[in-house]
Amino acid sequence: MFLLYFCVCVSVVVCYEVPPAKLEAIYPKGLRVSVPDDGFSLFAFHGNLNQEMNGLEGGQWSRDITKAVNGRWTFRDREAQLKIGDKIYFWTYVIKNGLGYRQDNGEWTVTEYVDEAGNPVNNEPEYIPSGFPCAISTTEVSMPGYVCKGQLLFEDNFNSGIAKGNIWTPEIKFPQEPDFPFNVYLSDRNLRVQDGRLIIKPILLESKYGDDFVRQSLDLSTRCTGLLGTSLCEQMASGPQILPPIITAKITTKNKFSFKYGRVEVSAKMPLGDWLYPEIQLEPRDSEYGIWKYASGVLRIAYLKGNKQYSKQLYGGPIMCDTEPYRSMHLKEKIGFDNWNSAFHNYTILWKPTGISLYVDGEEYGTVEPNFYQSAKDNHVTAASSWLKGSVMAPFDKLFYISLGLNVGGIREFPDSDNKPWKNLSNKAMLNFWNSRDQWYSTWYDDTSALQVDYVRVYAL
Repeated sequence: MFLLYFCVCVSVVVCYEVPPAKLEAIYPKGLRVSVPDDGFSLFAFHGNLNQEMNGLEGGQWSRDITKAVNGRWTFRDREAQLKIGDKIYFWTYVIKNGLGYRQDNGEWTVTEYVDEAGNPVNNEPEYIPSGFPCAISTTEVSMPGYVCKGQLLFEDNFNSGIAKGNIWTPEIKFPQEPDFPFNVYLSDRNLRVQDGRLIIKPILLESKYGDDFVRQSLDLSTRCTGLLGTSLCEQMASGPQILPPIITAKITTKNKFSFKYGRVEVSAKMPLGDWLYPEIQLEPRDSEYGIWKYASGVLRIAYLKGNKQYSKQLYGGPIMCDTEPYRSMHLKEKIGFDNWNSAFHNYTILWKPTGISLYVDGEEYGTVEPNFYQSAKDNHVTAASSWLKGSVMAPFDKLFYISLGLNVGGIREFPDSDNKPWKNLSNKAMLNFWNSRDQWYSTWYDDTSALQVDYVRVYAL
């Protein structure tokens, strides 16, 4: 490939060379063009497929990008049908410190395909059944119709609020067993979309209902998404059993979109603050292996404890039991150089009929082999026997939906330690947590203690 670099210079200013553009053919379709961020305020891509550019014409592709993501300025055409041997002629333009610079006369030839993470893929021809316009995927969705390999099945960039197309349903309830977090899910000022990002923020119950409301009663029955007539919808304080002192939020696609097998990508910034933790996960739509929360499994796309001492420890993977050691047995860990909650990162889970893989910013950090029955049986997990009626991937062989939420404390996520103000088995756990608020509330700072999500995407295998 031959590239001639050209830049616009003013007076005697030293000419700046635009970083070479990286072009990628995405399998089974799509074009991605990116340059590393070098303090730019704009990146533009102009190009033609198999036709030379006529000077600085706009071209078949002509797009201005106004925001860098994960340190790169990226143009994407998800519908581009590229073949091996295709040639793209292009020029790029950036604005740096108020000045414009170009990379001219770019040429690039398609020699391979890559997946969304940038890894080379086997591009052998796929069998396409008669009457179908594409190779059929093993992915299944809750809507009728066929699914094409590599198809983008779900995308929300949060540019139109969470009510867009009624994709998301906010949970309104008291989350209960087996984790018993110290929060109630409401859809209030703690849940919002701002500047194209979903923000779920923890706030004190008293900030909404008044001082000492933790010792009152709260009835959510008129809008509760839990089972009416249970503690999921109504609670009354009694003695040391206070109301959950924190309001958070959770939204799901349960009522609109579920799927089995695929790749899920979430760009998120994790919450920072003592005893906070996010829910970025897949949950079973129908709980076919049992009504107990983890009997039908949960797939964590990304998980991080908000305390500073834990903030370099990222986890992802399946949970199939509420108690240790099996609860965490199949989770995978990635230790970061920096705190994971200091910036947005791309968290990806690849869920296949043959196993589960975890990625962060395109880097694989863990794989989970199937056949969970034997390890669960060895650890005396009650639900294990029900998985025998499923496949080798059971309980992860049914439809799952997407959940995004924020929790606080509880009796499962944080092991007892000297600096934790409550004991998990104490009947005063929530009260002791609340009474120590002078210690932890000072670590919560506005939106830095919020879960922030930039986008969610689901692709077929």
